[in-house]
Amino acid sequence: MINKVIRHRAIIISFLATLAACSNEHSSISEAPPSFVLKDREVVNTDSAYIPAQCYAKVKQNSGHVSNPCYGCHVDGVRPNFLHDDSGLQQSLDFSEYSSINRYSNLFKDRSVEVNNITDDAINVYISKSNYFDDKGEIKLAKVLQDVPENWDANQDGQWNGFIPDTYFNFNQAGFDIDPQGNPTGWVAFSYFPFLGGFMPTNGSTDDVLIRLPEVFRQNIKGEFDGGVYKLNLAIVESLIREKNMSIAAVNEVIYGVDINKNGTLDVATEVVYGWSPLNDVTMSFVGKAENSYARNQISAGLYPKGTEFLHSVRYINTEDNKISMANRLKELRYSVKSSWNNYAQLSRSVSSELKERHDFPNRLSQYHSPRKAGIEAGLINGRGWKFQGFIEDKQGELRPQNHEETLFCMGCHTGVGATTDSSFAFPRKFGADSFRNGFYHWSDKGLEGIEDPVREDGHHEYTYYLQNTLTADEFGGNDEVAKKFLKQGKLIPEKVEELKHDISLLLLPSVERATQLNKAYKVIVNEQSYVYGRDPHVLPLENIHKTVPIGEETGVTKAITANNL
Repeated sequence: MINKVIRHRAIIISFLATLAACSNEHSSISEAPPSFVLKDREVVNTDSAYIPAQCYAKVKQNSGHVSNPCYGCHVDGVRPNFLHDDSGLQQSLDFSEYSSINRYSNLFKDRSVEVNNITDDAINVYISKSNYFDDKGEIKLAKVLQDVPENWDANQDGQWNGFIPDTYFNFNQAGFDIDPQGNPTGWVAFSYFPFLGGFMPTNGSTDDVLIRLPEVFRQNIKGEFDGGVYKLNLAIVESLIREKNMSIAAVNEVIYGVDINKNGTLDVATEVVYGWSPLNDVTMSFVGKAENSYARNQISAGLYPKGTEFLHSVRYINTEDNKISMANRLKELRYSVKSSWNNYAQLSRSVSSELKERHDFPNRLSQYHSPRKAGIEAGLINGRGWKFQGFIEDKQGELRPQNHEETLFCMGCHTGVGATTDSSFAFPRKFGADSFRNGFYHWSDKGLEGIEDPVREDGHHEYTYYLQNTLTADEFGGNDEVAKKFLKQGKLIPEKVEELKHDISLLLLPSVERATQLNKAYKVIVNEQSYVYGRDPHVLPLENIHKTVPIGEETGVTKAITANNL
């Protein structure tokens, strides 16, 4: 993802070069712009789009191998995630009558002809051009949304009611994003262990995730931005999310008036000491202006403060200089914000009511709604306090709002699985304080090369364990490149597994050839605007996929894998 520096001055490719690359009909990758109209509650393909295509993969594959990638999502949740029945989904196929029909027809497409009609030069020119920044380094979407196009104004109120992108992907050594005027935007980059297979570059995309705490968490008691305050509050939030002590650079507690290391005196602290219990008084505190704000009543293990935001860019794979890195062109820009606070009792009731409905009405589909006044412009809410929204490429490669069904795609994973912590995946998997810059850095500053395979709480190495359970590091069982690299006669090669323990990039990064093919395959989906039929890039049809799921059938997994955190 990961070696190339990505800054807010986008790479400028001349228009003539682009024309030259696309002049031959066999290398063309651009078409006339579509007429896109954003509508509330519009469904084109499936009302069960919250169930991702990966869930239709056969656990008992055609080869006879029993694969179990399901454990990555479907595990018993750890409070405040109260989903405690999910491990059973590893062992039996629990679908409704409606969702048992696999409507993701893109999984079965052969894209060989379309992919071969795109030259390597054409796709490389395409992905090197930013669709986030214009040639002046300004954010395209921000400019467009200030005067929202009529066909994007779903509720016809003359304004955009959702998130307006405001990060410049221009990070200092603390991971803080800096705007062109030299001011922090509040966004902070962090590195993390990519998981599941769909988030591994070897399967088609690079990505990054940024976090932003509410403004009060970035301010000292005078209400001024303070980088030291922000760093401490980020560490305190991380301690609460991971329920662990967090190492920090030495700070004088007297400055903040908070006993950060919990030793009973104000002195020099080198760690945030985790200390919270739902049955006792709050024993942790934020610092700066947040200490005495509303945030003091929002300190709970496993929960982010209200107003926490995440930004997730999904990108093509850059192959310049025969190295794998993040491309300038975005496939998607995903945004989430914690718009309301729910305590443990409220979260538990929410899950219990959903489980009861699932039991009483097994064929009733889950429903996700937009904020009442804003509509789909502001995305969908998940019933756990979070709102999700996204932008995706249009037929010309520019970012447009995701429609209802395209956003529904995100909701099941961020709501209905036991693997999340307060509806999030990436931040609980952040690199630790012993890593480069305490884990607060962007992939453009340092990549995955040389990162050791982390050890799970059950003693297994994370990626080695996933490879053992999938053999291809792909939920679909279709990554032949990984299979050829790590398998011999259907069994893992011990020497390769040992190498993986010391360098996860050997598994996570594709070859230049594979990356180029997957870039082309995804561009075919863009040309078709067929995301609702499946947005996973592949050239040949996938084989180990159910067209109709046999409801209730046992998967062949004899023992469910329980939740184990890093």
